[in-house]
Amino acid sequence: MDTSIKTIVLDITQAESINKVEEIQSLWSGYGSILRCTLNKAKYQSIVLKHIKRPKSNHHPHGWNTNLSHQRKLKSYHIEKAFYKLWSQHCDDYCYVPDCYFAKEMDAESIIILEDLKASGFSEIRHSVQLSDIKLCLNWLANFHACFINKTPTELWKTGTYWHLETRPDELEALNDVILKDAASQIDQCLNQCKFKTFVHGDAKLANFCFTPNSKKVAAVDFQYVGGGCGMKDVAYFIGSCLSEKECEKLEKELLNYYFKALEIALTRKRSTINFQELETEWRTLFPVAWADFHRFLKGWSPEHWKLNSYSEKLTKQVISQLKSSHFDTK
Repeated sequence: MDTSIKTIVLDITQAESINKVEEIQSLWSGYGSILRCTLNKAKYQSIVLKHIKRPKSNHHPHGWNTNLSHQRKLKSYHIEKAFYKLWSQHCDDYCYVPDCYFAKEMDAESIIILEDLKASGFSEIRHSVQLSDIKLCLNWLANFHACFINKTPTELWKTGTYWHLETRPDELEALNDVILKDAASQIDQCLNQCKFKTFVHGDAKLANFCFTPNSKKVAAVDFQYVGGGCGMKDVAYFIGSCLSEKECEKLEKELLNYYFKALEIALTRKRSTINFQELETEWRTLFPVAWADFHRFLKGWSPEHWKLNSYSEKLTKQVISQLKSSHFDTK
């Protein structure tokens, strides 16, 4: 660990020393790493250090190593720090996020010092899940969306998610599906013009949720692409991140029903005056649109990706057909 960063960690945590440093994972495309630091005689048993460092050479697993991609990543880390600084305190135990102890941008690198969720009981990352685990994550999303309903995403992405059309012109250009390509702007516009907006996590995949061993609670990490938008973006993306196409089709209704019930409870708990029936009607209609929006990105970004399946194709074709015939109505 760099001496200057070590000094910051010791100062912020009031630790006598750092006993152990282990890498949890490297950041996407070589932009640094996430470390767990075990501390001696400190305020905390351990902390997680997110160390963002510009790579010496641009590398991307799918070849998208452009300057636009580089600038998007740099902005995403700036936005993550803004989320922790300005917004994370609005999240409660129903949508648990780690405390942020320190965040600083330096010349060619930056650091974020976070609560160690493993030490706080959220010790498990799941690679496969039960239906109850999926519902637990949907409950987290419902409560997160309830926290930020109709809020203005100050210093965040104006439109959240890492696949937002405006930030992905290269992937759109590479898309070979001409019909979907022509409909991309209309799909995006349909989502952006929804009446009820919230903050979306923006990368709500299974890997970004940490579970307690008894599967009673869950927390979320990685807020690089948090911003404004329809909550269905998170829901569609999350469901697609952990279910096969057959499971998606079979469980879609049950999972959406569960999410909206959790959202209603969360909004009631917060004494929201929003017309929930109107919100639910709009967002249910936009679920397949959100699915088609991610499908558009994935087809351009990685045409052989395992998530590209017949269920996604079917939903996307239905959305395009409705948009063409002007029968798409969220009211």
